[in-house]
Amino acid sequence: MLDNKLLSLVAVYECGSFVGAAKRLSVTQPAVSQHIKALETELGVVIFDRVGGKLIVTKQGERVIRCAQKMIGLSNVLKQELSDGRYLRDRLTIGVTHTAESNPIAAALAKYCAENEGISIKLITNPIKDLYRMLKTYELDMAVVEGRKPDPSLKFILLDTDYLVLAVPAGHPLAKKNLVTLAELKRERLILRLPNSGTRSLFKAHLESNNMNVSDFNVILELDNVATIKDLIRRDFGVSILPKSVCLDEIKRGKIAVLPVENLSMVREMNLACRSDFTETDILHDIVNAYNETVRLYK
Repeated sequence: MLDNKLLSLVAVYECGSFVGAAKRLSVTQPAVSQHIKALETELGVVIFDRVGGKLIVTKQGERVIRCAQKMIGLSNVLKQELSDGRYLRDRLTIGVTHTAESNPIAAALAKYCAENEGISIKLITNPIKDLYRMLKTYELDMAVVEGRKPDPSLKFILLDTDYLVLAVPAGHPLAKKNLVTLAELKRERLILRLPNSGTRSLFKAHLESNNMNVSDFNVILELDNVATIKDLIRRDFGVSILPKSVCLDEIKRGKIAVLPVENLSMVREMNLACRSDFTETDILHDIVNAYNETVRLYK
């Protein structure tokens, strides 16, 4: 059903070479090259330029690739629906960021499935920029994201309002305080998310508003896995700046304490994002309700 030229195009783009694309698709390299040439001839555009031995996507090529990704995504959705004998309503693919993966959203989705017989959910974890791309190419039905992207092709429903806090071991001297000052924070061993994470970016922005920078602090470790960061905090290897939502279970069990940082009001929205043409709005609201009920169990 799907034109093999489109499969070759996306494979070349994602692999960065004709050789890599041929290996992925289990075809010969000349076959991939022929597909790309035929597609360029058919559309009357140049999709790839060669610069210094590397493939560079042209402006027109970027447009063609985006459309190809969308067509492949739609084709995969249709195949899955026909294979299962179900409609989209019964099988959902939902994307979350690494931060959202550690908050109650997974439990909320499990609750939603338990209360709606026949519905199954595939949960995919990716950086936020990839989630937005996958939404547009129909690889995802919806995504849990921090903030909102100004894009008319997407719509958002508020899931929660979250804020960043200092997370410390339950037995830490700061755990008894109501607030930590920036001077006190400078004396702590900080374990932070990677620079490209939304959590890190928000922390950095608020520091800069106070004429400070992350480099002013004793950062001993940077990593992306939130569960690992919480484990290191529990074992007293350091403290971290994290969304409060990802610490709810540890707070309830008395493993981690959280407190605000002086002069840093690091508030952000958590939203359920989907394409504007996603019509099953009742599903969106049911998931929000399941999330709210799940969060109440931690209070």
